[in-house]
Amino acid sequence: MNRLTTPFGFHSTAAEVLRGIDLTGKRIIVTGGAAGIGLETTRAFLLAGAHVTLAVRRPDAGAVVVEELRGQAPGAAIDVRPLDLADLRSVQAFVAGWSDPLHVLINNAGIMALPERQLSPQGFELQFATNYLGHFALTWGLCDALTSAGGARVVSVSSSGHLFSPVIFDDLNFDFTPYTPIGAYGQSKSATALMSVAITRHWADRGIVSNALNPGAIATGLQRHTGGLRTPVERRKTPERGAATSALLATSPLLEGIGGRYFEDCNEAPLVTCRPTDFSGGVAPYALNGDNADRLWNVSQALARA
Repeated sequence: MNRLTTPFGFHSTAAEVLRGIDLTGKRIIVTGGAAGIGLETTRAFLLAGAHVTLAVRRPDAGAVVVEELRGQAPGAAIDVRPLDLADLRSVQAFVAGWSDPLHVLINNAGIMALPERQLSPQGFELQFATNYLGHFALTWGLCDALTSAGGARVVSVSSSGHLFSPVIFDDLNFDFTPYTPIGAYGQSKSATALMSVAITRHWADRGIVSNALNPGAIATGLQRHTGGLRTPVERRKTPERGAATSALLATSPLLEGIGGRYFEDCNEAPLVTCRPTDFSGGVAPYALNGDNADRLWNVSQALARA
């Protein structure tokens, strides 16, 4: 399978990727769409004519952002709904309240490198619960809505952090394995990439495909526990550039019918056999392995019912 390349790259912005694309009539959900790259992704979709729902943990803060965006895009179709990805009860409530066809789901929200091991209300390690399992349950619950759109895309934001750990199937919650902030984060982001593989394998016949991405190094609230970015300045992006790959995977005709892949800088990432030390990126084979994807898919269905 040849690597997919596009005319866009490291310096491209979401607005540039969406230039000439009309999203009128399209329904899009962006988790964590009120801040960081989620906000820039939302802004670009609105300006292209989409109806965007912000799925956020703090709807009061989201409402402020909605008013700001309406000022920038008069007549924009946008609403905000509560969603706490760490709590499966909140995910179930969100799904129960959704009744429209869904053309694009952007699994964007996340947390990073919690200093201490914490558990979700259902007892899952909190980074795994927030970054992966909540998004899995959301996507699973919205399957019918995605199917009814007649050609839907699920875009999941992974990270170069996936290179720090595969999914540890026998100890997902670090009950036995010593917890490390970046190891738990890495596992959650490997799981996120595998979800895109599984969605495409299991739902392509429904017209649903999915890809994962590394947005790059962007200074946002995500790094609150890491002391800020460690990436060299020349490898950092603005939020507008960080949102570009999400926008590409969600809307570009170049990605029509293509799924199960991992992208960075608006192009498919190369496979790497070891973790690079020069911030060059790439994707680990374990994050795209079909057997891993199917195993996680089956395990996650049971976990999401907890």
